[in-house]
Amino acid sequence: MNRQRTPAVRLGALTAGYRAGAVLRQVTADIPAGAMTAIVGHNGSGKSTLLAVIAGVITPTAGSVERSAQRRPAFVVQQSAVPATLPLTVGETVAMGRWAHRGPWRRLTRADHAVVRACLERLGITDLADRRLSDLSGGQRQRALLARALAQESDLLLLDEPTTGLDIEAQQEISRTLAEIVAAGTTVVLATHDRAEAAAAEHCLLLRAGEVAGAGTPREVLGTPVR
Repeated sequence: MNRQRTPAVRLGALTAGYRAGAVLRQVTADIPAGAMTAIVGHNGSGKSTLLAVIAGVITPTAGSVERSAQRRPAFVVQQSAVPATLPLTVGETVAMGRWAHRGPWRRLTRADHAVVRACLERLGITDLADRRLSDLSGGQRQRALLARALAQESDLLLLDEPTTGLDIEAQQEISRTLAEIVAAGTTVVLATHDRAEAAAAEHCLLLRAGEVAGAGTPREVLGTPVR
């Protein structure tokens, strides 16, 4: 990895959490632009909280978050966190990615519809456009959520455990798409328990009890047990 790569995100002495207390404590790290960064660590180490802070969903109680991206980050939560009974079709779900540009519920333009179609095609789910999310497998649902994020056309994509619970074929499809996105210049940050997935990244950030326990290449960081 090019260690001189400009950071897409700079975290400075970051502290954040919930009413019950701080989850992240004094987190200082740089996330390189145009690369894939894997955030690894035990359950409860703060991976999801860190993604939410970078996404702007959670406001830190101390420290700083600096993003070089001009557009709002695209955030893909775990597909298991999306209610299976949500009364939306795949097409409607992906179209929601355009809200970052048009605003909620506003009529989409011809250009917006073209972006939605392209994202459906890229994830191989065009034939599912009229299906409800509740009718999909976990892998299909995750591809729909990723397509929605891509429709946002952000240069910073955040994903929380994107391949957890998916079959091998779905995992490979998601991984292939993420590699293509990074190759095109998008910064990807994902939280993962999968050592192989983390090893495929250019940069790793290891969290332990809400603090940074390691940062660097996968070879450097994954020498420390993750699970």
